[in-house]
This record gives sequence, structure tokens and C-alpha cells, in this order.
Amino acid sequence: MKFAFYPGCVSRGACPELFESTIAVCEKLGIELDYKSMESASCTGSGILQEKNLKLGDTLNARNFALAEKSGLPLLTICSTCQGVMSQANARLLADKEYLKEINQELKSEGLEYKGTVDPKHLLWVLMEDIGIDKLKSLVVRELKGLKLAPFYGCYIVRPSAALKFQENPSRSTSLEEIIKAVGASVVDFPGKTQCCGFPILMINQKNAVNMVANHTSTAKDEGADAMVTPCPLCHLNLDAYQPEASKTKNEPINLPIIHLPQLIGLAIGIEPEKMKLNKHIISTKTMLSEIGVSP
Repeated sequence: MKFAFYPGCVSRGACPELFESTIAVCEKLGIELDYKSMESASCTGSGILQEKNLKLGDTLNARNFALAEKSGLPLLTICSTCQGVMSQANARLLADKEYLKEINQELKSEGLEYKGTVDPKHLLWVLMEDIGIDKLKSLVVRELKGLKLAPFYGCYIVRPSAALKFQENPSRSTSLEEIIKAVGASVVDFPGKTQCCGFPILMINQKNAVNMVANHTSTAKDEGADAMVTPCPLCHLNLDAYQPEASKTKNEPINLPIIHLPQLIGLAIGIEPEKMKLNKHIISTKTMLSEIGVSP
């Protein structure tokens, strides 16, 4: 199983532990990642660029799709924000042939053309739909029994559901919960799991962004969660890095570790925490790891 690999910006910058965990996990899962085909890929625009200039955002994504198309490989990402933005851009491009033709004119100078054959796919969905729950269970060597995990999807990987093809793939709506159960942990449901983490407004309204972090993490903690798991590096960045500030708004420590999806899988299939840099998070994972008998 081989993919053109689009890691996104954050896993190569602010969350390097996500990138390294993904490499280690994919190697064990038999997923081959082709870096070279996407070496010159750009940022997706993160939804923020699209608010100012939709066509420019769609052009950047069409360019990335053309690079993946050129490789002849399906496109894999590990960023929920990238997934959502790419899916929305792709839906617009495929719905309007004239618009796609117009954008391809912009790509001509690089000798690129997007023909409309790419279907970007998040690692979460690859685990569900390509690896499969049964195969994943068979690879578990460290059952995470006793660990209570709150799933946090965030915004971009759950809506708009039409662009994300939820109707054709209904398991996507509960995929994170299914993965948590597959590795032996317990799911802690809470109402904020599909809400915004606050990152998009962080630079313009930090107070509200931090309040959102406080509400999500404290609610999950109150429901009994030992940690929160997310498939989005931007959600991780906000929920982990701004949690100390969020604790101040609650006038008490929250101390809920936030872990990346690949780190969860890695723990279950026998990858050591240190290799996945679980000791590098802002909120310590030490107590969480002690629940399953390992040290960071």
C-alpha cells in the first residue's frame, strides 16, 4: 500500500512528534509513504487564505493535486485541516469544468495540469477503510485497557459532510471512536468532540480561543478522560500548548494530555513512547502512560 504523502505544515514545524510518529507507525502497518512526489507542495491555505481569495486557495490545492496525480499514487494526509480544505477545493474543481480549466491555465507555467482524479484521504480513514479494524486489532501487542480516551475530531474532518463524502463512507462519522476501541481503550464521549478547538481565532481573539480550550479539555476531564486523542495537528497544538493558560481561566489545573492519532496507534502496536516523542508534549503524558504500564 503506497501513497503520495502530504504531511502538511504543522507536522514539519510546531508538531514534529506527529511526523515522526506517523513514519514509525506507517512502517509497521505496511504503508509506504512517497515523499518525493509532494516535495514542492504548498500549504493548502488552511481555510484562512480561502476567506480572502478563494481562487488562489483552489489554485494552490489544484497544484498539489496535480503533483499527486503525476505520481500515480493516492494522496494521504495526516492533517484534518488539510483534509477538509482539500476536500472542499476538490469538490469545487470537479463540479465546474470551466473553473478547473481556468485554474489549469495558472498551472501551465510549471508544466502541471490537474485532471480531476485525486481523492485526498486522511490517515484516520486509511486505517478504517484500507487497513481495516480487524487487521489493526491483529497488530496490537499492547492493549490499552484501562485507558479512557476522549475523541476530538475538530471541525475540518467532519464538515461539510458532502465534500468529505460521509454519505458514501458512513463509518467516517465514528472512525475515531472505533480506532480507540480497536486498541483496547475506552471511549469517553463528550459534546465538544466535533466542535472547533479555537485555533482559527487564536490570533484575533485569544481570550475566546483559550476559553474554548478550557471548555473542551475540562469537560472531557470531568467525564473521566485520561487523555484526549485528535487526528488534527492544529487542534493538538491549541489544546496542548494553550491548556496551561486555559487552566488559569478555570482557576485550577486541567492537566489533560493531548495525543496525536499516530501516537495512539503506535503505543498499541509496540512503538516506544520516546520514539514518538510523547515526552515532548506541553501537558505531561507520564500519568497517562502509567495507566498502561509504560514510561515516557
